Amino acid sequence: MLDSILGSLKVVALATKTDFRSVTSREVALFEGPHGWGEFSPFLEYSYEESVPWLLSAVEAAFVRPPMQIRERIQVNATMPAIDDPVEIAQILGAFDGTCVVKIKVGGDSTADLARIARVRELRPQARIRLDVNGLWSVEQAQEFLDRVGEIEYIEQPCSTLSELRELKMRTNVQIAGDEVIRKAKNPLDIDLAGAIDVLMLKVAPLGGINRALEIAKHHGIPVAVSSALESAVGISHGLKLASALPELDYACGLGTGALLAVDVSELKIVDGMMQVSDVIPDPAALIKYAASSERLNWWKNRVRKVWDSGAQEIIQERGWGL
Repeated sequence: MLDSILGSLKVVALATKTDFRSVTSREVALFEGPHGWGEFSPFLEYSYEESVPWLLSAVEAAFVRPPMQIRERIQVNATMPAIDDPVEIAQILGAFDGTCVVKIKVGGDSTADLARIARVRELRPQARIRLDVNGLWSVEQAQEFLDRVGEIEYIEQPCSTLSELRELKMRTNVQIAGDEVIRKAKNPLDIDLAGAIDVLMLKVAPLGGINRALEIAKHHGIPVAVSSALESAVGISHGLKLASALPELDYACGLGTGALLAVDVSELKIVDGMMQVSDVIPDPAALIKYAASSERLNWWKNRVRKVWDSGAQEIIQERGWGL
């Protein structure tokens, strides 16, 4: 299997429309298997061990038949990066056709954060607002901000630890969503989320694939939303398949982030706030046009080998994938 992965590996560099958490060009590695294309795209700073679930997710997508779909279209939210220019905010928001939920990145300067939220509300007055903090605040900072921001749908990962989230929940009626607290856990099945979060964020690649994410959702038994990690259309298609397979899906999903890319390997449109679940095959011309250098291709091949040897191979063999 490893030879097959390396033999079909393509690496592309996809420019973003704006700085998104210090990313202006998203490198992703793509490979093909009997059930389609997989995407391996842990961020460049991630360790080999931290990248194991990302490789498992990519292998599952390429070598394992996906679960049965319950729904064909998925409601998605708009995603607003931490940008301050009112014109740029309008341009970014305009790329998310018909979305009625907007997730706004916050956690920096509170004055700038509140101004960004106000601008989104001006442009989409009927939209539900959710905030994403990436665990940057203390309990006191989170409470102070929530007292000032007005009505929101939920706040995602306002603090970094479960104990802090529990303390915040005792101080506020605002719903709390958990992201990093799940995907950075050594074993997401072992943690106790009671009294800490109301909504479980599922991201296919960091959790180790669609089936693993479904297992985590079933185990914890709380409402979920599916989100992404700024993947290409290939990776986003796996998130859509997860969303399509969940028994319950009460929240718009953060799977429209392809709108933040200036270029992509295929087209996945947002139409009236919805995205179609489908298999995605990269455009051969795009694979050539946006191909990374031969040095970067070799870097990614070496990364795949290292991650394979850091635990991925044993898990793949245990699950019988590709055998």
